[in-house]
This record gives sequence, C-alpha cells and structure tokens, in this order.
Amino acid sequence: MIENHIGQTVQIIYNDRKKNISIRLIQVLSVRNGKVRAFCLSANAPRVFNVESIIDVELIKQHA
Repeated sequence: MIENHIGQTVQIIYNDRKKNISIRLIQVLSVRNGKVRAFCLSANAPRVFNVESIIDVELIKQHA
C-alpha cells in the first residue's frame, strides 16, 4: 500500500490516462481521497497519481 510510504522514495508501475504503462521514481508527499501527491523524480516535477492506477510499488533504499 502506497500509504505506508509517505516521505519515502518509491518506484511505481503506473497505468496512465492513455492506458500506457509507465515506471516512475517518486517521492510520496501525501495520499488522500484516492490521490497520491508526489514529486516525480523521473519528470523532475510535482505530480498527482490515482491510487487505483498504480499497479505496483517498490521502496527504493536510501544509502547513508
């Protein structure tokens, strides 16, 4: 569940509005009302993702 990753960097597999599958590296800022607000490192810009369209979530380990 992406709600468990607020404040973390994750890789998501996402089905976009055009039904294209994309892989995004994002920093999860908040999850509310079925929407994930995040900073997309892939696009270097803020983005909003529909929770229902996220196929998979993988935590990216941060190195100290």
